[in-house]
Amino acid sequence: MTRRPAESYRRRRYSARPRSRFQQLLDYALAAAILGLLALVSARLDHVSTRQLAGEPMINDGDSITLKGERIRLRGIDAPEYMQTCERDGVTYPCGRRSREALARLAKNGPVNCSGWERDRYGRLLATCTAGGIELNRRQVEEGWAVAYGNYEDAEESARERGLGIWAGSFERPRDWRAEHGGRAEVDHGAFARILNWLKAIFGFV
Repeated sequence: MTRRPAESYRRRRYSARPRSRFQQLLDYALAAAILGLLALVSARLDHVSTRQLAGEPMINDGDSITLKGERIRLRGIDAPEYMQTCERDGVTYPCGRRSREALARLAKNGPVNCSGWERDRYGRLLATCTAGGIELNRRQVEEGWAVAYGNYEDAEESARERGLGIWAGSFERPRDWRAEHGGRAEVDHGAFARILNWLKAIFGFV
């Protein structure tokens, strides 16, 4: 058996081409941009830290309160505006005021505790609040005095089937009522809004 010359088994060697000065500058610029972004995110993390508040609130309407000087919007729900009216048995009634009264009754179950980190377009803290072991956000929807707004769809379906609160008659969705009366559009409090709020908080847009 004929053996091949040893040199036929030599591995071919390749030499890496040196990077150009321009490519090196691009690498440095990219590294600096990444470090700068990380530094910015680190410096802004306090803006997405969860706030905890407790005490006796002032009830503004069916989905917003003021607690310890902080304006709070109950996350994931949308209640009739204070001046909004609805209809039941052919009669118009102030459903916005009824919604506010319902939230006030719930708040009397004990000190109100709220937790959240997001902000809406008005600068209000979006929070989940409880009183006496009752989650106010969910209960307002369960009793028919608010509709789901990115959460609590199961509670809304139950209230609608049972004809509770505003579901006992006819009404406009609060967001539609606001649009007709010059209110500003606001996205619901779903997953997309949560990501958007996080980015706003990180980059200082709110």
